[in-house]
Amino acid sequence: MQEQSRAGQLLAATPLLGDANFRRTIVLIVEDEPEEGTLGVVLNRPSTIPVRQVLEPWTPLVTGPPVLFHGGPVAPESALALAVPAGQDEPVGWRSLAGSTLMSRVGLVDLGAPPELLAGELASMRVFAGYAGWGPGQLDSEIAAGAWLVLDAVPEDAFAAEPERLYRAVLRRQGGETALLSTYPDDPVLN
Repeated sequence: MQEQSRAGQLLAATPLLGDANFRRTIVLIVEDEPEEGTLGVVLNRPSTIPVRQVLEPWTPLVTGPPVLFHGGPVAPESALALAVPAGQDEPVGWRSLAGSTLMSRVGLVDLGAPPELLAGELASMRVFAGYAGWGPGQLDSEIAAGAWLVLDAVPEDAFAAEPERLYRAVLRRQGGETALLSTYPDDPVLN
């Protein structure tokens, strides 16, 4: 069982994970509470739906690509947003994911707040439809079974300009055997 929160860390799906929703995904953990479970968003699954179709007032604040991302299979009709403040101050309507880590500059945006409050206050912002969720102890079991790798994140992961390349990039920067997973074929039978 984990001793501290994993908020602000990445989960990289391994070939052992059979769930198609998470095949070759990188998930950023945004909340992790032992009593309540874990919540994260898939960072590398952009949709073709422009943000302006769903959350038009937020469109000017979204950085590229300006589409909704498939955050996960839970509550796909809901949205949450990640952002990095433009300055050192914490803008109204924004809350950090992690207190003392490199990821403390990445946070959640309150999409119920007026977008004008955050105009000019954000350097990067991305919107996710749905999320990934695990009940208490569920993620620990999946990690122990080898379905996920827990990796350190950098703020750029959440806002990758080419999200379809994020899985390989994150695995490769780990080096060693983890980097080799980035070359694992889609279908090992065809190898």
